[in-house]
Formats: sequence, structure tokens, C-alpha cells
Amino acid sequence: MIMEENSNQTHPLLTPQHRPQDTAVFTADSDDIAPISGVGDFTREFLVESKKLWYLAGPAIFTSVSQYSLGAITQLLSGHVSTLALAAVSVENSVIAGFCLGITFGMGSALETLCGQAYGAGKLEMLGIYMQRSWVILNTTAIFLSLLYIFAERILKLIGQTTLISEAAGVFALWMIPQLFAYAMNYPIQKFLQAQSKIMAMAWISAAALVLHAVLSWLFMLQLGWGLVGAAVMLNSSWWFIVVAQLVYILCGTCGEAWSGFSFKAFQNLWGFVRLSLASAVMLCLEVWYYMALILFAGYLKNAEVSVDALSICMNILGWTIMVSFGMNAAVSVRVSNELGACHPRTAKFSLVVAVITSTLIGVALSLVLIIFRDQYPFLFSNDPNVREMVVELTPMLAACIVINNVQPVLSGVAVGAGWQTAVAYINIGCYYLFGIPLGLLLGYKFDLGVMGIWSGMLSGTVVQTCVLFFMVYKTDWDKEASLAEDRIKKWGGHEDSKMHDIGKNEPQT
Repeated sequence: MIMEENSNQTHPLLTPQHRPQDTAVFTADSDDIAPISGVGDFTREFLVESKKLWYLAGPAIFTSVSQYSLGAITQLLSGHVSTLALAAVSVENSVIAGFCLGITFGMGSALETLCGQAYGAGKLEMLGIYMQRSWVILNTTAIFLSLLYIFAERILKLIGQTTLISEAAGVFALWMIPQLFAYAMNYPIQKFLQAQSKIMAMAWISAAALVLHAVLSWLFMLQLGWGLVGAAVMLNSSWWFIVVAQLVYILCGTCGEAWSGFSFKAFQNLWGFVRLSLASAVMLCLEVWYYMALILFAGYLKNAEVSVDALSICMNILGWTIMVSFGMNAAVSVRVSNELGACHPRTAKFSLVVAVITSTLIGVALSLVLIIFRDQYPFLFSNDPNVREMVVELTPMLAACIVINNVQPVLSGVAVGAGWQTAVAYINIGCYYLFGIPLGLLLGYKFDLGVMGIWSGMLSGTVVQTCVLFFMVYKTDWDKEASLAEDRIKKWGGHEDSKMHDIGKNEPQT
């Protein structure tokens, strides 16, 4: 069926002409940017798009850093309770909660595709439905993931943790089960709000949670002597404060048509939603676990303690810089999905260009700071001269990794915005686990290059993955992606109530 453009509509009607061949009749909306024909056009559009990106990226970065800091503050204060308490919180945060956070955050990222494209297409009523579907799926997933918390002690002993740490972390993990369900509620809400560019509300709520968490954790853990119990109570409370505050913000009517109340439509088309959610989770988790594996492999080297300490310092610094790239990831995902949903393929493509250039410049700036102060900054993290010396040696590798990891999440954000999660998951398996890790182990162990060899090989996998994503983006038919965005919205529930559908029924068919 070919649908002709209706002169009374802002957006053209988009449906595939020959569905088996996946070709589409497409006309970009008149609001799409004109083709760039010179330096002046590029500069003008670059400034316009930069404002739109930073309007989203700035608060998103602040939100990511604030929520990342909740666990860091708890971990810091636990060190003043006891050495065992610090170990228990650190292990639970990094192994049990970290694993589950990756899955829930990844599955919630499916909404970046669907909510972003539905919002761009003007089908606001579907955003609330999508969020509720994601709640159903993520909370069901959380029920199964809670088994990891229940059997945390046995799992930690199985992977080689000491009995004392395993027992303490196992008890702490049981107390932290409410946090898991807060994750399941929070990430769909975040994607729902991000798609509407309501980022400032999230930032203010996260800021309030961070301040309250810092003050009350200090009070309960140290002053009142609650120790790990206080840590669990405050960390759970802080995450649920974020969830409840965001829900109140939504239920107060601030989202207009995007929230029309709870609906049984949330239980429709769940399987397709599950597949996209799982693809999003696999895509993200494969990246997170890749760098967890780097530290694991370093623990088997001859000078394991120094290697792990030095690499942990580098990964800590990399983690903070990745929070910046996560903000840009969220921003470009929203921009691309919104513009594809609004039938603006040229704007979507140009948004990607601006985001890549901006992220690359940020990465280069951060890397230069580390290289310039490479002899000074290791003193902030360790008193061991051997550890500091290895950190200095690893700084050029860290600098290169920061640059690459400021570009790669932007491309991943485009993949999420365009709905390519499954393809990227396969790319990650090939580049990371079939190429990067084997090469790293070969260089690190066979050629005796140690940490530098392991990291070099694994960084090569990231470089290959980034190049593949660049190639995918370069070869993308953005007109076709805009057409597919319309089909995706119709497939998962945006079809019934849309004006576009009503008009489309009266269009001639061929």
C-alpha cells in the first residue's frame, strides 16, 4: 500500500511500499533542515544543534553523576565503619548490584527507541503505555534477579571471595533487595522523561537525593552507629525517593497527554517489547562486563596486587569520564529518535555529527589533562610507589581509552535511538569477546606484556567495534530509518488512535 502525502498534515504518511524488500516511499518533512552546502551552513546548524544537545546532555550528565555517587558515598562512609564493612559494600555494589543494574538499565534503554520515536511522531499517548509495559517486564525480571541477592553469599564464595567478606556481603545483599526493584521502576521513568526533554526535573530530584543521602548516611551509619544496617536503609531510601519523586512529578499532570493514567494496554505486545528490552540489555551488559573482565584478568598476573590496584585506579577515572559520555549518549539517543519519529532524517544525521564532534573534543580535553598531570594525579589514589609508577605508565593507554569511550557511547546512543540494539549486540560479541579478549590474553600472557598487553588487546576490540558502528552509520539510509520508525510505532500500539492512521484509511491503495 502506498500512501500519498496529505497537504493538511504536518508529517508525511510513511509506510513501506514493498515490505518484503524493506524499501519505502519517503518524503522528508518540510521542517527538516536543508542540505548543508557550505561552511556557513554547517557552522549555523552546528550551533543550533549544539544548544539542543546540551540542553539535554548537561542535566543528563549531572543526573548520571549524582546517581552514580549514591553508592560511592555509601562505600566511602563504610570505610569508616570497618574494613569488613567496606569490603562487603564494595563487593555487593560491584558484583551483585552492578550486575543487576546493568541488566535493568539496559532493558530500560529500549524505551529510548520507542518513547523517543513516538514523541517525535506526536503520538504522546503511547509514552505512558510504553513506560508501563517496561515496568511490567523489568519488575518481572527483578523477581528472578532477586535470587542473586538471596544466594549472594554462596555465589561470592564460589567465585573465590573469602568467607568473612562473602558472609558480610551476603547479608548486606539481602537488605538491598528493595534497591533492585527501585532500579526496575526508575529506568523506564527516566527514559519516559528523557524522550520529552524533561531532564531538569530528573536533575533536581537526583541533586536532592544526593544531598539527603550524604547527610542522613553520615548520621545513621556513623553518628547513630547503625553501620551496614544504616547503609542499607539509606541507600534503599535514596533510590526509592528518586522513584517516588519522579512519579509524583508525572502524576501531577506535568507530562500532559504523555501520561493518561494506568492502562491494560501495558500488557499487550509484551513479547516484542521483551525482545527489544533483552537486546538493549545484552548490548549494554556486554560493554560493561568487558571492562570488568579486564580487572579480572589482571588478577592472574604475576604482580597481581599492584596490577589490580593500578588498573582499578584507571578504571575509576574512566568510570567518571564515562558518566559524561552517558549524558551525551542519552542526549543523542533522544535527539535521533525524536527526529526520526518526526520524519526529519537529515536533522537526525546531523545531530549525530554534532554529538560525535563534541564528544571527541571533550575526550581529547580530558585526556590532555591526565597526560599533563600524569606524575601528580596518582598521589591522590595511592601511597604505594609501585602502584603510582604503573599508573603513570598506563596513563597514555587511559587517555586513548577516554577518547574512544567518549565517541563509542554516542554511536551506541544512535543505535538505541534508531532501534539497532540486536545488531549492535552481535557486533559487541564479535569485536569484544571473539577478538578483543583473545588478543588481550595473547599479548598479556603469551608475549608477557602484562597489564599493558591485556588492555591493548581489549582496547583494540573497542576500536574495531567503534569502526564498525561508524561504518553502519555511514551506510545508513536515514530516510528509510524514519520510515521504519513510523512502522515501529504502529506495530507497538501507536496505530489505533493516531490521526495519521485515520487519514491513511482514506488514501488510495496500489
